[in-house]
Amino acid sequence: MIKFGPSGNSDDFRAAGYQKTEDSAAWVKNMGLDCFEYSFGRGVNLSDDKAISIARAFFAAGVEISVHAPYYVNFANPDDEMAEKSVSYVINSAKKLRLMGGRRVVFHPASQGKAERKTAVDLTKVRMEKLMEAAYKEGLSDMLFCPETMGKLGQIGTVEEITEFCKIDKALCPCVDFGHVNAREQGSLKTEKDYEERLAFMIAELGYGKMKDFHVHFSKIEYSSGGEVRHLTFEDDKFGPEFAPLSVTLKKLGLEPYVICESAGTQDKDAAAMRKIYYNN
Repeated sequence: MIKFGPSGNSDDFRAAGYQKTEDSAAWVKNMGLDCFEYSFGRGVNLSDDKAISIARAFFAAGVEISVHAPYYVNFANPDDEMAEKSVSYVINSAKKLRLMGGRRVVFHPASQGKAERKTAVDLTKVRMEKLMEAAYKEGLSDMLFCPETMGKLGQIGTVEEITEFCKIDKALCPCVDFGHVNAREQGSLKTEKDYEERLAFMIAELGYGKMKDFHVHFSKIEYSSGGEVRHLTFEDDKFGPEFAPLSVTLKKLGLEPYVICESAGTQDKDAAAMRKIYYNN
């Protein structure tokens, strides 16, 4: 079944006096949502006891949890030692997620830096192979590792690049951030056809089995000539993308992803809005 939920806690959650991630489970459930993404953006600093406490809260609420690995993962780093650290950041995220009761680890693939695009992409692929070797060595091959489409032109993570990375291993599952795709491609996602072309391409390349319950990030994002600038809320009427045409396309193609909303401060309300759109279309 398709699932909807927020990335992290909203402004309303904090305004209501809540602080603990354990409280997020009931908050999300009470909004009619059924998944939640926890961010290790600035580092994997969660204790095992805390992870287990979070797992209990989310299990009790019937809400599924995923995590986002540290934002500074960079598999195209020319320094092998630094690239090995990126592998460990993702692996450590997966270990904590297992204690939290989840299965999906989202991560940013790489930055191009000063390298030629093909050189950076090829290096990212080699490092992602090393990530999979580490995952199997650590007994984490049952987890899903989700490289994310990226919003800035200087980042590795086009739809085509993410598709190629996900051919490496069955444990790699795409995270398609449609806000990022739209920003990178200067407002390309407007119609059902726009969404269908990209998803049909990924299904053809990866197979329906891998794509059926892939991972989605969605928000409206301001962009410039270089791509992504900042995340917005659904109230914005200048930048896209809109969720309605995607909801129709998901149904048409028989896809049931986890849909995580990354709106700026209104991620829970906007996730609920997406759920309403999906079931009313």
